[in-house]
Order: sequence, then C-alpha cells, then structure tokens
Amino acid sequence: MPVGLVTVSYIGSIILFILALGGLSNPETSRRGNAYGITGMTIAVLATVFGPQVDVYVIIIICMLIGGTIGFILALKVQMTQMPELVAILHSLVGMAAVLVGYVNFMDPHAAAQFSGAEKTIHDIEIYIGVLIGAVTFTGSVIAFGKLSGKIGGAPMLLPARHWLNLGLLIAAIWYGIQFVNASDIDSGMLPLMIMTGIAFAFGIHMVMAIGGADMPVVISMLNSYSGWAAAATGFMLSNDLLIVVGALVGSSGAILSYIMCRAMNRNFIAVIAGGFGTESAGTAGLTSDQGEVIAVDTEEVANLLLDAKEIMIIPGYGMAVAQAQHTVYEITKTLRDKGINVRFGIHPVAGRMPGHMNVLLAEAHVPYDIVFEMDEVNEDFPDVDVSVIIGANDIVNPSAQDDPNSPIAGMPVLECWKGKTTIVLKRSMATGYAGIQNPLFFKENTRMYFGDAKESLDAVLKIISA
Repeated sequence: MPVGLVTVSYIGSIILFILALGGLSNPETSRRGNAYGITGMTIAVLATVFGPQVDVYVIIIICMLIGGTIGFILALKVQMTQMPELVAILHSLVGMAAVLVGYVNFMDPHAAAQFSGAEKTIHDIEIYIGVLIGAVTFTGSVIAFGKLSGKIGGAPMLLPARHWLNLGLLIAAIWYGIQFVNASDIDSGMLPLMIMTGIAFAFGIHMVMAIGGADMPVVISMLNSYSGWAAAATGFMLSNDLLIVVGALVGSSGAILSYIMCRAMNRNFIAVIAGGFGTESAGTAGLTSDQGEVIAVDTEEVANLLLDAKEIMIIPGYGMAVAQAQHTVYEITKTLRDKGINVRFGIHPVAGRMPGHMNVLLAEAHVPYDIVFEMDEVNEDFPDVDVSVIIGANDIVNPSAQDDPNSPIAGMPVLECWKGKTTIVLKRSMATGYAGIQNPLFFKENTRMYFGDAKESLDAVLKIISA
C-alpha cells in the first residue's frame, strides 16, 4: 500500500475516532459511536498491516488471530456485570504493550542509529516516558481488576508515610531517567531503564492499593487516561502519527472524565490519588445502637406501595448489577407504566464500579433512554415522588454527605431520595457500601427495607403487580 494511501487512511481513522467519542457521549447515539470506532480501528489496522513498513505478514496474522480469538471469547463469555473488571484488565494490556514496545525500540540498533545529538535525546526521553507510564498503567490496572472482581479487598491500604514513599519513587524515577538519557550505549542504558520499570511497577501497585472502594470509578477513568498517554508515547517512539493522535484523544477524554467524576463526588483529583477514602472496614456493618431501628417489609407490601404510587423513582446501584436484575427492573417498569404510573430512573455519576455502569446495564435491558435521568436533573423532584426504589445502592443515597461534616463522603452530591414520601431499599443485609460507612437513610421513618437477593425479590414483586 503506498505511503499516501496509508496517510489518507490514518486521517479517515482519526475522523472516525473523533465521531466515535462524540457518539458515545449520549446514550441515544452510542450505538452509532461504537460503529464509527469499529470502522476507524478496522481501517487503521489494515492500513498499518499492509503499509510499506511491514513485510513479515505471517507473524502478524498469527498474532492477530490469537488476539482476535481471545477477544471474541471474552466478548461472548464476560457478563455485562463484569464490564468494570474487564475494562481494567484491558487497560493493563495497553500498559504492558507500551512497556514492551519501549524496550524493543531501545534495543533495536537500527532504530538507535537513526538518531543523533538532540534527536537521540528526545527519542530516549520518549522511550523512558512511554515505559514509565505503561508500567504504572499495567500494575495499577491489575490491582484495580483485583479490587473490582473481589480478589483484593476494597479497603485502602494506607502505609505509614505513604506520601513520602510516593515522592521518593518519583525522585528515583527522575534520577534514573537522567542516567538513562546520558547513557552512551544500549548496555549502559539498560540498567537504569530496568530499575525505573521496577519502580513504576511498584508505584502503580501502591497508588491503586491506597485508593478506597468508593473512588474506583475515578480510578477506572484515570487508568483509561494513562493508557491513552502510554499509547501516545508509543506513537512518538514509532513515529506513528495515528498512535499519537488516538492516544491523545483517549488520554485527554479519560482525564476530562476523571475530572467530571471527581466533581460529581466533590473530591479533589489529587486527594483521590493520595487515597484514604472510606477507611472504615465493611466488616463493621450492621445495626448500630445509636442509629435506631429499621422497618422491614415483605413482597406484598412493596407491590402495594408501587401500585398505589403515581410517581416512582428507581435508583440502581452495584447491587442490581451483581444480582443481574436489570431485565426484571425493565419488566416492572413496563408493567407500572402500562398502568399509568410515571416511572423514572435517577442515575448518580459514580453509581456502580465504572463511569456509565448503570446506563450500560439499563440500555442492555432496553429501558427507554427518555426515562433515564442524571442526578442533577431529578434531585429537585424528590418531594413530589411517591416511592423511591433503591436497588443495591448505598453511598450515592447516603444523607451523611450533607448532614455529617465529619463523614468521609461529606460534601459529595447524592440523590436526595429521603425527601420523597416513601423510600424502599433493596439489600441483602445491613452491610455497608463500598465506601465502608453506614447509611442513616436505612433508619429514617419513611424508609422501608426489603431484604433479599434483588432479582429474586423483584421477580416476586413483578408476579404480584402483573396479576
């Protein structure tokens, strides 16, 4: 394929990727956005594989078949509820790819021979930064995967003098960066590069281990940003304009999303990275003596409350995802709307384990987009809501955010469902949420606790209201 055609293909791919980002910003256009992204990536891969710089097709085809097969199997096997951990582990692959490309590029004598003087210095800095960001992204994403999948506890690991430790690792990385750039040959430059890689691996582990469960949506978007910058650095290493632009798009969009998530939680981005949010152990959950008593209800009472209501607000959380209850939620919504009851959904920006987690689940269940609203759109409506149904959510409906200045979530915007007439909370038990703090909402006079598995409970409710 001629160089000119490759360049045109890259430009077309970039345009499609930009259109994909625009489409994914709205649920109603997300399918079109995905189609743009798939088309752009297909063009980019074909233009690269058949470009003038590639002449070993057998190895590339074999690798693409292996990778494509793994991706196809994962797409069929992984449930929608497992999307957060899948996204995290895919970020780790991008990070490791940047590390490996950096090492290969550094050890390639032909690539090194192309540069001299200031150009060589710039090229070495590109390699060093690419490996650094890639290594942090890799281990950070692996730890995020472990936390999201439950293999690692959600509570933050707060080491003594952890901030000084992070500062020391940063200074060491800069010091070895200077040694790497000043190295006279590949052999003398390999040692500082390897030491820095180890430091970056350790930093990625410590950084995410110190972040509490409630901040995991921010961590996912942050790692998404890191993977983008790692790809951009790889693009500079390989002098590939497409990788540079696409990496910058992913990196900047991830950074903007991280900022939006932090603003939604009334959190400072640096404070999130520093960790320490939700330090109370989830094991301390339960009925505390100073909270009061909860009012439990059965299936028939819940069904009657829903049938007698005129305005219903459903607030989904991670518990809905775990129980895979989204399809039952849709059937209940459809049944109630057919009876003339206005049912809407209120979505908190950090509900679930990743940005947009609840929106994706509701879209999968075919819940109409026009009845799904963001927190800012519905918070003022709660005084007019007859019944609010909380499905497996905790921290995003916790009044402590407004009432208790000493709470770890103080100042965090929440869905003010307690201002409605009745609140029904579906939970398995009185355990705390991912932030590890108790929720006074459960003990309010207008709150009813409906204990049990969300899907089984809602299936029972659906049976009654459909009769």
